[in-house]
Amino acid sequence: MPEIPVQLPEKQPTLRLMTMPSDMNPNGDIFGGWVMSQVDIAGGVAAMRRARGRVATVAVNAFQFKQPISTGDVVSFYTDIVRVGKTSITLNVEVYAERNYFKPITVKVTEATLTYVAIDVSGNKREMPAEG
Repeated sequence: MPEIPVQLPEKQPTLRLMTMPSDMNPNGDIFGGWVMSQVDIAGGVAAMRRARGRVATVAVNAFQFKQPISTGDVVSFYTDIVRVGKTSITLNVEVYAERNYFKPITVKVTEATLTYVAIDVSGNKREMPAEG
């Protein structure tokens, strides 16, 4: 699959980090489960901000790997709220990799949609606060 260069979104990422050799799978790419966990962390951060408190992941609605991620790539996770319900929030997470520092390129590597539910200190559902 050819790499299609893109620009990073013009907003702050929810999460940004560099991949390490310990994150590799046997094929030499970054393990898909590592990417999935980081997507869940980024989505959880955005959901907690909007919910103003604890949230729990209730669904991974869609998850698509578009390009492999390599060791040493700087990976940025951008989140957008899709829908806010009475107790839940659905977000899109887009993941970009910045690589090849001798001839820099940025590629979109993953996109996902996840749903979280707001919970109280006992782990019970609670209503989402009004925006603002």
